[in-house]
Amino acid sequence: MATEPIAFDTHRFVKRLTESGFTERQAETLADEQVALLNANLATKADIAAVKGDIAKVRAEIKADIATVKADLLKWMVGALIAQGGLVVALVKLL
Repeated sequence: MATEPIAFDTHRFVKRLTESGFTERQAETLADEQVALLNANLATKADIAAVKGDIAKVRAEIKADIATVKADLLKWMVGALIAQGGLVVALVKLL
């Protein structure tokens, strides 16, 4: 996956550090490391799109599972109602 550059104003960063007492070399080194850290740890648009795709896939799977469970539950309930009806008929015949 390609890493997209992060918008980071290194010039401003270096300028503020040098104004605070850092040497230019120290400030530039810190700026370079900051950019590397940001690029290594922030999600890119491609990363987010991949996660959204995964979420959509999981949602579809969950919906399919729920539909299966509903169908199974309906079968069991109909079966139980038929059995209950048969039991009621048998009890009425006995009385």
